[in-house]
Amino acid sequence: MGKKPHRKNNSKNKGGKQTDAAGLARRILQFLDAHYGEEFNSKQIIKKLEIRDALTKGGVEPVLSKLVEAGSVSRNPRNYYSSTQDPEFIEGIVDFVNPRFAFIVPLDPEKVDGDILVKEADMKQALDGDKVRVMVYPLKGKTGRVEGKVLEVVEKNRDEFVGRVEISPRFAFVVPDFKKMHKDIFVHRGELNGAQHGEKVVVKLTEWRDGDKNPTGEVIRVLGKAGEHEVEIHSIMAEFGLPFEYPEEPEKEAEGISEKITAKEIKKRKDFRDILTFTIDPADAKDFDDAISYRKLENGNHEIGVHIADVTHYVQPKTALEKEAYNRATSVYLVDRTIPMLPERLSNGLCSLRPHEDKLTFACVFEVDDEANVKKHWIGRTIIHSDRRYAYEEAQENIDTQSGDYYEELTLLNGMAKKIRQRRFKHGAVNFETVEVKFKLDEKGTPLGLMIKERKDIHKLIEEFMLLANKYVAEFVFNKNKGKDTFVYRTHDSPDMERLDTFSGFAKRFGHAF
Repeated sequence: MGKKPHRKNNSKNKGGKQTDAAGLARRILQFLDAHYGEEFNSKQIIKKLEIRDALTKGGVEPVLSKLVEAGSVSRNPRNYYSSTQDPEFIEGIVDFVNPRFAFIVPLDPEKVDGDILVKEADMKQALDGDKVRVMVYPLKGKTGRVEGKVLEVVEKNRDEFVGRVEISPRFAFVVPDFKKMHKDIFVHRGELNGAQHGEKVVVKLTEWRDGDKNPTGEVIRVLGKAGEHEVEIHSIMAEFGLPFEYPEEPEKEAEGISEKITAKEIKKRKDFRDILTFTIDPADAKDFDDAISYRKLENGNHEIGVHIADVTHYVQPKTALEKEAYNRATSVYLVDRTIPMLPERLSNGLCSLRPHEDKLTFACVFEVDDEANVKKHWIGRTIIHSDRRYAYEEAQENIDTQSGDYYEELTLLNGMAKKIRQRRFKHGAVNFETVEVKFKLDEKGTPLGLMIKERKDIHKLIEEFMLLANKYVAEFVFNKNKGKDTFVYRTHDSPDMERLDTFSGFAKRFGHAF
């Protein structure tokens, strides 16, 4: 359905201003259009428009007659009036910006001129993020924006909220943390699940009847006393739907996986166990996903391998493990903890490239000359045995002081990385240098302060070889699937300002701000 032209009223006096009759006609049209399908007599219209002066009241009937003549309004034999304008019906997503109104972001932007403003009274109990069906008014409102009313909630975005319990003698409310949830949630005293006044809870909406000012819910999880570190972290996790624990079935599957690497499996892979290999990660890292191998070749060139933990060997298709990993999509890193995509036995054990252990990996291995030009490359499965686990600071110190374990190899790799980086920028790569922060925590995990992470050569070394591997893997997959549109892409939505506000607010709660 295309856009419909707005009605125009050309009744103007010589000064170019709308006459009182024209203004009244506009108000009546807006009212009737906003109540599409309903009929009103003149007295009801006067009452609805809150017209109080006698002169304007007397003008309502003549204006209605003129609108009927113009075909903008219809009149039935009982002298009830209704709009003749066919409204636009649009589907969109609710952006509930404040308690007074929301914007509906159209799913098809071509159907309407901008986002649709909907007043709170016309939201039909839709909440932020809901998919709704909206009736768009033919005339723009006083704000000059397209306006409308929600006819139907097509799909709910969420029905659980984190908030603080407030209990009175006869009833209780949960005040949501989510800034775009503008209604407190009524909870019957018997549905508090043991929550006490002032505690943080997770509440699930159970009912919101027409005419009720607030929705009704039940407490499904008590998080604890508001303000305590662990409670606030759990509040953030619950607010964004992050899981608190791993389900039993995939956990059992993970525990049942054998640690043994069979000779048959080793035969399927290139064996790098006798080649110098190490990992470089933050000092507080719990799992090690990638490793670098290095050796000097007889022809004078250098072999550099980028090895990634082979998770697919352990997480098989159509298993509970795969299903849970698919639902989680990625690991999530919070201030004081990691919420892993895989159970700890895999993420911190079998799939962690820990030193002095045989590990199964995927690799992209390069043969490069002294100027870091790639002469050959190979992509496939490998088995490695890491000789050393470095923290970034340790590896950087070895380069700076020209001493310590494998400092010569680290220095050579650093020089190679710099040449690759310089060549990337020469060919038009964008330098995405950003400032990263790190929280200083006490023994209980409470943030004490913020520190700026300094990016040194060792960080860039890892980054360059990862980028190089990504480039060659992408080319490999593209060439393998020429003529087909088969690939996995990582895509990013626009920044969620509400989540950024929440994160900033969390820092401010402990006396810090970004």
